[in-house]
Amino acid sequence: MESTLAERATQTRMSKSADAVGNFVRRSPWHAFWGLVIIVLVAMAALAPVIAPYDPIAPDVGRMRLAPDSQNWTGTDIVGRDVTSRLIYGARASLFIAVSSVLVGTLIGGVWGLISGFVGGKFDLLSERFVEILLALPGLILAYLLVLVLGANFWTVIGALAISRVPTVVRVIRSVALSVRESMYVDAALTIGASQARIVWKHIAPQCIAPLIVLITVDIGGVIIAEASLSYLGVGIAPPTPSWGRMLGDANPTLYPMWWLVAFPGLLITLTVLAFNLFGDGIRDALDPRLRGTT
Repeated sequence: MESTLAERATQTRMSKSADAVGNFVRRSPWHAFWGLVIIVLVAMAALAPVIAPYDPIAPDVGRMRLAPDSQNWTGTDIVGRDVTSRLIYGARASLFIAVSSVLVGTLIGGVWGLISGFVGGKFDLLSERFVEILLALPGLILAYLLVLVLGANFWTVIGALAISRVPTVVRVIRSVALSVRESMYVDAALTIGASQARIVWKHIAPQCIAPLIVLITVDIGGVIIAEASLSYLGVGIAPPTPSWGRMLGDANPTLYPMWWLVAFPGLLITLTVLAFNLFGDGIRDALDPRLRGTT
């Protein structure tokens, strides 16, 4: 009996999720298209060892600096490595860094903003002054300084980019917490003796989920550009691990950069950022009742 009820509950949740996706596709086909682009990019990164035609780090001195042809669809770089394979494997590094840093930064900033907005008082005052100090530095400059201090490697890049995301998330979630804290149902929960921890977890935190989802989808695009900028400046992922920004940086030392070494990584960066930003706009419109039906 219990297993039957659990199965029915699971089927109901799956049905509701499918209906929500279907409604989103019908109401916002343009934004849903960019969601499909994101799925394709993630699948390309996940299946890189299967679909990449060549080893992305193996040089071929006999095929250096070749323009796109039937054997190398997007050409080769200055040491003969296949650009197509490096683009496919570069998606792994770029997307993993972007998603990881955004999730870590959003988690830290979300908890910080939630506590700051609910507790208030001197803690909120000191918290806001510290956030303003972080906001005084542009996110890319802050990440660049952190990487210089901590050293350039895979995990410090993730940490630096995550820290650069925290102040914005704190500001947004704090404003939501301040608004929800004044609601009547929060006053009712306090009246019946609910603890502050329960109020935060059961009543305020759920109201922050929609803004967090929007922040995650929108911030990923900005972090991809930031990671590409760090790699271009030489403080990102260490070679020979490919990333889209590193590929642009490798094309820079030549006096006249070969067009395919600039065009294809730049195109993928632009496409990915555009996909996450437009999909994030659609998610925002779907989750905000005031914006439904306006696009």
